[in-house]
Amino acid sequence: MQVALVHDWLTGMRGGERVLEVLCELYPEAPIYTLFFQPKKISHTILNHKIHSSFLNKFPFVSRYYRYLLPLFPYAIEAFNLTQYDLVISTSHCVAKGVITGAESIHISYTHTPMRYVWDMFPHYFQNYGFIRKFLVKDFSHNLRIWDVTASARVDQFIANSNFVKKRIKKFYRRESEVLHPPVDTQRFIISNNGGNYFLVLSALVPYKKVDIAIQAFKKRKDRLVVAGNGPLLKKLKKMSSRNVQFSVNPNDMEVVRLIKNCKALIFPGVEDLGIVPLEAMACGKPVIAYCKGGVAETVIDNVTGLFFYEQSATSLNNAIEQFEQKKGVFDENKIRFHAEQFGIHKFKINLKQLIDNIVTGRIN
Repeated sequence: MQVALVHDWLTGMRGGERVLEVLCELYPEAPIYTLFFQPKKISHTILNHKIHSSFLNKFPFVSRYYRYLLPLFPYAIEAFNLTQYDLVISTSHCVAKGVITGAESIHISYTHTPMRYVWDMFPHYFQNYGFIRKFLVKDFSHNLRIWDVTASARVDQFIANSNFVKKRIKKFYRRESEVLHPPVDTQRFIISNNGGNYFLVLSALVPYKKVDIAIQAFKKRKDRLVVAGNGPLLKKLKKMSSRNVQFSVNPNDMEVVRLIKNCKALIFPGVEDLGIVPLEAMACGKPVIAYCKGGVAETVIDNVTGLFFYEQSATSLNNAIEQFEQKKGVFDENKIRFHAEQFGIHKFKINLKQLIDNIVTGRIN
């Protein structure tokens, strides 16, 4: 079979790119089609493939402003000619699933989420825009939603990265999907016997991550909180922080591992489609204190690998931290690590190949 891979953009190595890496290993001869491509930020596994970027990638200094070209993304993804391929596999959180394939092609889309910024999380992404910018965004977002639903019909089979995303695909596209949680590089992490002397938030500093809830909670506590990450809310969050809150801006991979290994527990106050960071913390044997909504409700086991809080508020989080302090002996780092290993890369690779084979042979339709 002639196979092609499609990915939204290649500008860094995050969870979506880890899925693409596995697909690259499964289909070593498959070319990759993508909107934007920054080779210095991509792994050798991906670079070993022939990569076709869109006409947008030719814009001068596009790496500085590519996200602002969102209204043009549908035109760019539809411009690719994929009619010669028997199997097209897209990994999509934006427009990759909208490629136009041949009439006889099979198109499988591993979907991290329907476009959050034009669907249910639109208010969170654009809440700080002024009136004119917000008006313009609403106008093109309306058209993008129409395109997104139309493009979803081009997919023969969806694979959702969580049951939470499966429900969103059903809600917005009226399509069914198989569920396969994405891979976590558990080998990067080892069990830490260090009990830790601080709590950790590891996150992009953007509104929907709700890092402000953790900072507000620790204003009423003496415990240390380390906030690791960067984003447009950095200055605002620093300004509202108390003295027991410290920031680690742009930690590299080694620093991330160190921060997790030396923390008491990871705090996860936002809603994610899955959430790789909690699984990375659990790979170190660290418990997770999480808001019980989204993909984290599928990866954290309450009172075994962590604790849930049920209102997205500082008070509810503080109550969960108090419970955690009372139950420290309950959490076994070996059990937590074992649970994280069920989401490892090797198992994901086997399950993904089997799922794709079943779709291609018609055992799933």
